[in-house]
Amino acid sequence: MVGVPQSHTGWTFITSHARVLAAIADNPNARIRDIAARCRLTERAVSRIISDLEQDGYLSHTRDGRTNNYRIEPDKVLRHPAEAGLSVASLLSLLVQDETDRIRKPVAR
Repeated sequence: MVGVPQSHTGWTFITSHARVLAAIADNPNARIRDIAARCRLTERAVSRIISDLEQDGYLSHTRDGRTNNYRIEPDKVLRHPAEAGLSVASLLSLLVQDETDRIRKPVAR
């Protein structure tokens, strides 16, 4: 997959659950294999994360032949008390770029 960053060691700001949710928001028809490659996770880990997200009502899916069509619940509130009142939509607004914003813009300092 072109443009996928190299694996990283150490801590990061974004959890695997948030990465998977963002990958699905970017492509609701993505295969688990593609989500795993983008998020640098195993397919098994992505399957478990999707199961977690579905179990808690953040995500649902329907089957269209052999393809899963995922639907994110944007109004669902984040789980941690520190993010009380923040919705999935507010999280995704930080993680998912609009197609027009995909060109890297310089960071103001």
